[in-house]
Amino acid sequence: MQQNALLLKSISVKKLVTAAVLLLALHCSAQKSVDLDRYRFSVQLRSLPTVRIDSTYRTYDVDVTTTKLMDQFFMQSDPGKTIRLEGWKKLPSRGHISIQVKLGDLLPGDATVRERVITQRTGNGVITSTKTMYYQEVTYTFEASAVITDYLGMHLGDEQLASRSYKRIYRSPEFSNRLIAEGYFLVNSVAVTRELFRQESTSAIHALNRRINDLYGFETVQTDDFMWSIDSRKHPEYDEWRKALRITTDVLFSMNANTPIDGAREKLAPAIAYFEKIKTDYNSEKRHDRKLRYGAYFNLAVIYYYLDDPQAMMREANGLALNDFDTNDAKGFKQTATWLRNIFEQNNIYTRHFQIDTEAYAGPGE
Repeated sequence: MQQNALLLKSISVKKLVTAAVLLLALHCSAQKSVDLDRYRFSVQLRSLPTVRIDSTYRTYDVDVTTTKLMDQFFMQSDPGKTIRLEGWKKLPSRGHISIQVKLGDLLPGDATVRERVITQRTGNGVITSTKTMYYQEVTYTFEASAVITDYLGMHLGDEQLASRSYKRIYRSPEFSNRLIAEGYFLVNSVAVTRELFRQESTSAIHALNRRINDLYGFETVQTDDFMWSIDSRKHPEYDEWRKALRITTDVLFSMNANTPIDGAREKLAPAIAYFEKIKTDYNSEKRHDRKLRYGAYFNLAVIYYYLDDPQAMMREANGLALNDFDTNDAKGFKQTATWLRNIFEQNNIYTRHFQIDTEAYAGPGE
């Protein structure tokens, strides 16, 4: 009996030793390699003007004109109504900046009749009938431009919205009679020109809206981004890393363009502290540790970008470069941090989260 007890005790000790060895091997395996996955999130912010302009300018007016030839079509629409500069107040006249739009002639060019053959086949591929349809293609050109000045007469910029060097093509409906297709544009020139002028004018105004808002606008922007997450549940940092990411994305998702982000840094403090700890806990030159530090530097750079802190973002970018795991990301973060700092200084606005009340703005001299 005593021998059996000793034998059982020996077996139990062996099992414990074996289990300990397996756990140690598992831990060592997790330390040898680590893979990172993208952890996606979205955040809302406000864009700032990308060109230098007097920061007191916040009103604008619009004047859209066309040629005598196009005037009959222009009078049936009011494209100026759809020109909108986000974050600015639109005035009937004499705003801080004036946007003068010129819509040129829509000029038809060569006309060609094209054909399309329709065949019907049996299940074996044998052609049973054919039908030819005809349509007309007419080339045409259009031009549109805008000039932007301030109320003092200073020229701010020229925008080419449509170029006559680009030939467009109008395609008529299809007809079974070739003669009808040949004369379609001539017979319906007024109606077709009206519709084409409307389409091209609308396209030009859309291009102008995109351009002026990129240059001068305070648009509400919803952007998608990512940070790095550890992909393996077996890694000892998996749970804490994911927890830090959830804290971060919850705070970032709650941000919006109209509300200041006061208090966001305090809410993010646990996540920031965790990624800082990763940099000190995994401090060897082994690939595993450098990759973890890479993820920590990367995530901190992203956090500071959305906290509107380009200086802290630059610090993490420099650390990322010294970590020497992915220097391309370090270069990208440095460029972004420099751009953000310059945008803030240029506009004398140091946040991308603030309320805008356009009704409170007044034109020059008001």
